[in-house]
Amino acid sequence: MSSFLRARVTLIALAFLVGCGSNYSAPRNLDDACSIVRERPKYHRAMKATERKWDVPVPVQMAIIYQESKFIGNNRTPMKYALGVIPMGRQSSAYGYAQALDGTWDDYRKEPGNRRAKRDNIRHATDFIGWYMDLSEKNLGISKTDARNQYLAYHDGRAGYQRGTYKKKTWLIRISDEVAERAITYDKQLRACGKR
Repeated sequence: MSSFLRARVTLIALAFLVGCGSNYSAPRNLDDACSIVRERPKYHRAMKATERKWDVPVPVQMAIIYQESKFIGNNRTPMKYALGVIPMGRQSSAYGYAQALDGTWDDYRKEPGNRRAKRDNIRHATDFIGWYMDLSEKNLGISKTDARNQYLAYHDGRAGYQRGTYKKKTWLIRISDEVAERAITYDKQLRACGKR
């Protein structure tokens, strides 16, 4: 085989491997639920499966994912720096679509069938959200349709929510209101395009 032909075969193989990799970029229009599910139909399939399994509405899942990662599968928290230049590690262990913390993700992976779950897999991330919200409903009485309070429990943890830690965080209360508004907007949009 000539070196020219070998180089072409290598480039084609490399292009194929890159094309098969995960797509970690955000969808183009995050303010339009219909655009998101048209552009990324596997997101919609994953969220519908979670809705069937855990009874968490698709618009609530979408609003949580928007707030946590902007639909970027390998999203991480920012780095911390000492003296503004010395890297000191991440702000937290949150990672993936759902920004699940290491410990909470480990608890999820202990559930039957979740051992190999990955935070940068949309199907696993939406199932995690459903699992977490199901426990919040059981333990705290928060309806799965209540995006605001589900988000507060999601962000501060169920124990923090129970203690009311969010009450001292005006920024978090504002964000939880935005999550609730986005869930309503996404719901209206999905109904208009026939995806609800």
